[in-house]
Amino acid sequence: MFIVKPRGQTIWEGNTVKLHCTVAGWPKPRIAWYKNNVLIDAKAHPEKYTTESNYNMHSLEIKNCDFLDTAQYCASALNIKGEVSSVATIVVKNGYSPEHGVTFQTTIIDKFEVAFGHEGETLSLGCTVIVYPTVKKYQPEVVWYRNSVPLKPSKWVHTHWSGERATLTLTHLNKEDEGMYTLRVNTKSGFDSYSAYVFVKDADVEVEGAPVAPLDVRCHDANKDYVVVTWKQPAVEGSSPILGYYIDKCEVGTHHWAQCNENPVKYARFPVTGLVEGRSYIFRVRAFNQEGVSRPSRVSEPVIAMDPSDRASLKGGTHVETQGVLTRPLPSVGVIPGEPTDVVVTEATKSYVVLAWKPPVQRGHEGVMYYIEKSVSGSDIWQRVNTGMPVKSPRFALFDLAEGKSYSFRVRCSNSAGVGEPSASTGDVTVGDILDLPSAPGTPVAARNTDTSVVVFWSASKDVSHLVGYYIECSEVGTDIWMPCNNKPIKQTRFVCHGLITGVNYVFRVKAVNAAGYSLSSSQSDAVIVQAAICKFPRSSDVTMLEAVKDYMILSWNPPAHDGGADIRGYFVDYRTVKGGVAGKWHEMNHKAEDLKENVFYQFQVRAMNMAGVSEASLPSGRLECKEWTITVPGPPVGLHVLEVRDTSAVILWEPPVFDGRTPVNGYYLDLKFESAGEEGWKAAHEKVNQVKYMKVTGLEAGASYVFRVRAQNLAGVGNPSVPIGPILAQSRPGTKEIYVDVDDDGVISMVFECADLKAGSEFVWSKNYQAMADTSRITIVTEKGKSRAIFNSPSLEDLGTYSCVVTNTDGISSSYTLTEEGLKRLLDISYDHKFPVIPFKNEMAMELLEKGRVRFWTQVEKCTADCQVEYVFNDVIITQGKKYTMNFDKSTGIIEMFMDSLEVTDEGTFTFNLVDGKAKGATSLVLIGDEFRELQKKSEFERAEWVRKQGPHFVEYLDFTVTPECDVLLKCKIGNVKAETEITWSKDCIEIADDDEDAKKIEKKDGDLTFNIGKISKHDAGVYEVFLKDDRGKDSSIFKLTDAGKTLVNVISTEHGIILQSVVTYHHEDLRVGWLHKDAKISASERVKAGVTGEQLWLKINEPTEKDKGKYAMDIFDGKDGVKRVFELSGKAAFTLSSISSSDRARVIGGLPDVVAIQEGKSLNLTGNVWGEPVPEVSWTKNEKQLLSDDHYSLKFEHGKFASITIAAVTTTDSGKYALVVKNKYGTEAGEFTVSVYSFSEDAKEEMGQRDQFVSLAASSDTSVAAAVPLFMPLFGRHATVYVAVWEHATANATVYTTVTKHATVCATVWERCHG
Repeated sequence: MFIVKPRGQTIWEGNTVKLHCTVAGWPKPRIAWYKNNVLIDAKAHPEKYTTESNYNMHSLEIKNCDFLDTAQYCASALNIKGEVSSVATIVVKNGYSPEHGVTFQTTIIDKFEVAFGHEGETLSLGCTVIVYPTVKKYQPEVVWYRNSVPLKPSKWVHTHWSGERATLTLTHLNKEDEGMYTLRVNTKSGFDSYSAYVFVKDADVEVEGAPVAPLDVRCHDANKDYVVVTWKQPAVEGSSPILGYYIDKCEVGTHHWAQCNENPVKYARFPVTGLVEGRSYIFRVRAFNQEGVSRPSRVSEPVIAMDPSDRASLKGGTHVETQGVLTRPLPSVGVIPGEPTDVVVTEATKSYVVLAWKPPVQRGHEGVMYYIEKSVSGSDIWQRVNTGMPVKSPRFALFDLAEGKSYSFRVRCSNSAGVGEPSASTGDVTVGDILDLPSAPGTPVAARNTDTSVVVFWSASKDVSHLVGYYIECSEVGTDIWMPCNNKPIKQTRFVCHGLITGVNYVFRVKAVNAAGYSLSSSQSDAVIVQAAICKFPRSSDVTMLEAVKDYMILSWNPPAHDGGADIRGYFVDYRTVKGGVAGKWHEMNHKAEDLKENVFYQFQVRAMNMAGVSEASLPSGRLECKEWTITVPGPPVGLHVLEVRDTSAVILWEPPVFDGRTPVNGYYLDLKFESAGEEGWKAAHEKVNQVKYMKVTGLEAGASYVFRVRAQNLAGVGNPSVPIGPILAQSRPGTKEIYVDVDDDGVISMVFECADLKAGSEFVWSKNYQAMADTSRITIVTEKGKSRAIFNSPSLEDLGTYSCVVTNTDGISSSYTLTEEGLKRLLDISYDHKFPVIPFKNEMAMELLEKGRVRFWTQVEKCTADCQVEYVFNDVIITQGKKYTMNFDKSTGIIEMFMDSLEVTDEGTFTFNLVDGKAKGATSLVLIGDEFRELQKKSEFERAEWVRKQGPHFVEYLDFTVTPECDVLLKCKIGNVKAETEITWSKDCIEIADDDEDAKKIEKKDGDLTFNIGKISKHDAGVYEVFLKDDRGKDSSIFKLTDAGKTLVNVISTEHGIILQSVVTYHHEDLRVGWLHKDAKISASERVKAGVTGEQLWLKINEPTEKDKGKYAMDIFDGKDGVKRVFELSGKAAFTLSSISSSDRARVIGGLPDVVAIQEGKSLNLTGNVWGEPVPEVSWTKNEKQLLSDDHYSLKFEHGKFASITIAAVTTTDSGKYALVVKNKYGTEAGEFTVSVYSFSEDAKEEMGQRDQFVSLAASSDTSVAAAVPLFMPLFGRHATVYVAVWEHATANATVYTTVTKHATVCATVWERCHG
């Protein structure tokens, strides 16, 4: 019987209603709900219905009600004793009645579009909502839906309503969040809604080829120690099919995940046992295939392991006391429970079998537990399955059963009183999959929808149980790569696939999925091009009269805003008469309104037609009188349209009026106003009359909307304005691209325009000065996919003008480029550089000495390709690799090297590297002649001799002397590379010191040190001492002359300022007088020459020594009684040693800088000087003896400690002057000076440049030599020296001419003499 019956309700459309009832009876009745006597299957339509039954209380929830939900709903209760029912009526109203006289109007703007996101990202959707009128303290109800199910705020979903804007934020996207999102705004006067789809793409897999994560993990049938976990298979299986799934559980409040199944399960459903009663759990699922395991799915909602009746009480269920319900007396304590009933197999797969039963009626006060028993078919032996631990839930999953075998099952109850009788057997159950894979869906049909989407239809799978949904896949025609269109299965058989590429051909296929797995994919659909579906376009507008005669009028109108995806085939024109304000019937006529009656008023309307049909008629024109015009001014211009709309500018174009007036049209005026301004808001866009039929309007306000009109003028005056065009929003289209100019490697100049939103049938249309190009021979148009290129065939002044490009069948995509004379010259210069490219060098050729006296010539290019080739030239003769030369070219670093083992007399001359890299050429040379070559040759020979010497026993330090603290004179040297067999011989005055000589006792060898202790020196010890080293590898010797006592007791030291002559004494007292003499003349102290004493060191400093400082130096030491004189000869070998030290280590500018540079005004100057010094010198640049600093005009660089460069950008005449590269280290300072002369071209100079080009052209094409061209131009060279400089500059820039010129040195010499004569 019904204790509480369901009550009827009246609700508004879009709301949710819930019917409740309470039923009592024994046995416990089952409840079913009916709509108009048709059974409601809530499981088949979970998005619409939800049913609940707890503690005899039952409910039916109907979601998002609409008018079709108006019906009689019946709740029917049934048990073995009978059936009762109760009916309630639901009425759904499809509108709201105004309240208190206020009718609200809702408008949704700034709508969110179809959105795409990846798993793990955050996505926000939003709309601006306008509710009119505004009522204080009144707010509409804002509700968000996903797939028609209201969304509730959670950790995944955040909603916000600011009073004007509704926002939905999905904080951590998962595939469960994919679906149709709807914003519904409810007011007391009605509602408004907006929907768009959200796609969620899979996160990147951790293992290539592994499947993506499953989705929609849910828990069902939770009991005390048991729960069923379900999920949905992912759209992408990976590079191989999914082999199974792993289920993980985690107790709420912990972070420890435990795997529930040892072996993977194939079904998307798994019973989890062994839960602890009273604890909460969450679950997740992972898929795996041959390549690896997927990421885990999003975790399920928490579920408590407890009895369902206890869970109902936790949810807040209330106990309803019933009256008149028959109850049985409670059994006494200690009663053995009865047998369970209705034992059935609810699930059976290859992996497990699930049993379910009802608890016994007789159970006592205490709870009961259960034992499950099984028996193999054909046997009477029953085996208890859970011997160790009885289960508490009336559910049990049995694993490890033999596939294909048949079993029977029964259940026993137990409590503290004992174990009850077994239930009835289930009968034979065969272990195997009950649920089969779904059959393949029907062949899909794809149809055009929008520029980025396609609608796909298919027929449902014919053989499928418990369908989860369908997955749709797409593939570009010609590829075998399939991509998912949806990542969450859908149950409908229609789906809109978004995110496709416009203009690309796609095919589609569909597969079904249920808990057992995937079906086979359907057949492929026919290919479809992604482009907007053809539709009827909006109406034409602004029908106006261009000219009127006695019996006809000429009309014009604006075409529709877009063509609906197909070309407009024509127009239908209708007319009607208007008499006394009364309009007649509409009649069809041609474009030219003929056979009209004079002085009669007419109205006209226009309809356009394409292959989809005829559009709606335009708004009727105003009353137009058929009367011949006699006015003298021109009629209104026609055909206004707008191109190149940007934030601050737009281009307006028009056609001349049909009626010129009394005289021809001689100009136009363009007016504009803001959209919101009235007629008084019109203002002129320019002052002077415009002669052409287009104009670019600048200075617009970004984001403002404008209206434009044009007036024509003739000699009689200005005519009426055209029909206004607009409103035009001054805003750059997102992704707008402009025309740019490109010069390719062959020097070809072209203009390029790109369009990413190209649609089927779209074309690039180029024009010059906004008119069709009359001379197509000057420009070649090449279009490929989304890029169009206008190539200048022979660019010249004839090509100056404004070039525009319009992409048809788009929303006004266009751009323009104005080619000026200055821009053309710049492009021609770039083209010349590309036609005749020069390989750039990081530095010019340099030379360095290596070990063994080898010589290395090297340079480095800034960039080159793998095809770059080098030609090595010496004195105009190509040299190749062999015994004398070794070459190397490292193309990865750009370093070019040539090695020579030694320098011979015949190697004096010019070394050149000629480079060819495709069309690009380059050359660098190094001249080694005169003193520079001879000095380098000597150094090379010395280094080679040193290397040969060191291959055998040799002196590391040559024989020298030192004075010990005991005032003994000790001769010493250091030897190296000696062996036991090496002979070491001492001699004095060419007489060998034998082992038995007295002097032999003074000789000592310790490690690599040899010493000869003379002792207290006397004149007897004077002589020439020599040491000889010899073995089978070679020999070496060292000599020390002790014939002049003073000569070898003075040392020479080189410093950054000059030299120091110094001598060390054993003891010095301040009373000793020290005097220095040069060539027997006393040296007086000065700024350049200073003498002094430091400790026991006596010294003479000579700053900036010269040749005059060579000669004999003497140092006199006198204590008042006796004196000591030491003499030193600063000449011969000592002078050479000093010179070599000074010249090898002193800072120097060793090349790279010219003496004079002549350069044309406006060009950039770059010079690089080669620097040497040890330590690395400091570098600075000066102009007219004033130091320069690096800035935007002067760029100063010092690289690798060797190359100092200066770059002067865009030189002017003020940059003329005397420049110097100053280098400095501790051994000296040097400056490399050069002069810069900047000249500008006058008209005469331009004429000379033309003659210069003739000279170069003749020189380059001459079959014999440049000499043939010289006599023709000698008078010119004699008058203008700058012309020679220009000719030489031009010639060196061209590798062909340069090679020709350099091969005729006599011609160059003649030119130079004539220029400087």
